[in-house]
Amino acid sequence: MKYKILCSDLDGTLLSTKSDVSESTISEINKIKSAVRTILVSARMPRGMRYLQRRLGIEEQPIICYNGALIIDGDEIITSTEIAIDHVKEIFAMANVRQIKLGLYHNDEWYVEENTERVRKEIRYTQATPVFRDTEASILDWSNRGLGAHKIMLMGTKDTSDAIYPELEERFSKDLNLYRSNDTLIEIAPKSVSKLTAIQKLLQENETMEDVISFGDNYNDVEMIQYSGYGVAVGNAREEVKAVSNFVTLPNTEDGVAVFLKEHPLV
Repeated sequence: MKYKILCSDLDGTLLSTKSDVSESTISEINKIKSAVRTILVSARMPRGMRYLQRRLGIEEQPIICYNGALIIDGDEIITSTEIAIDHVKEIFAMANVRQIKLGLYHNDEWYVEENTERVRKEIRYTQATPVFRDTEASILDWSNRGLGAHKIMLMGTKDTSDAIYPELEERFSKDLNLYRSNDTLIEIAPKSVSKLTAIQKLLQENETMEDVISFGDNYNDVEMIQYSGYGVAVGNAREEVKAVSNFVTLPNTEDGVAVFLKEHPLV
C-alpha cells in the first residue's frame, strides 16, 4: 500500500488506553514516519495532543485540533476558526437556565467553573489542566481580547442535556455543529470546518485525498474515512464509520491501528 499521509483520530482509535499509545503503535509509526507524513486529528486541545506527538516522534508534523477548528504547525497557527463570542454568550445564557456547566476552549486555554469528576477525567486523559473561574469572567476576558471559542463543552445531566439539545439545534444548526458525546455531554464547534476540511488544507502540491490513509472510530470521523484514499475503522467504531470504511481492523484496546500497519505495510 502506497500513501503519502496517514491521518488518525486519537481517542478510541490510535490510543490503546484513555490517555496513551502503546509501544506497538510507536514501533509501527517509527517504521513509516520518514516516508509517510503522520498527522494526528482530534477533538482535543493542542496540549492534549503534543505529548502524544512526542511519544510517536512526529513533532515536526502539524496537528489538527478541535475537529479541524485549529490547525497548528509547531508554534505557527495555520488556520483558526472560532465560535463568535456573541454565540458563546447566548449558549451560556441558555445553559445557565438549566444549570448546565460550560467548558470553554481556545487554543491551549481551557476554562471551567468547577472541579467535577468529568473535568478530573479530562485532566487525567489529556494531561491538560484547566483554569477554574466563573464562565462570565471567561467570556468577559475573551470579549476584551477579541477571542471566540474553538470548542464549547456543555456538561449537564441526561435530563438537562435531552432538554437543551433540540433548543440548541433549532437556534444554531445553521452556524454550529452540535455533537452529543454521551448522555450528559454536548460538544459545540464551528460549522464550516471538519476533520476532512482540515486535512484538505494540509495537502501539498500534487497531493489529493487519494494519497491519504485515515483511521477513526466515531461520527466526527465519517467524512475523513469516506473521502480518504483508504479509510480504516477500528473494531470498536460506530456502525456508521464501519459502513464507509475500506477495512475494519481490531479495536483500539487491541492495537487495531498498529496491527493494520504491521499486516499492510505502507512503505
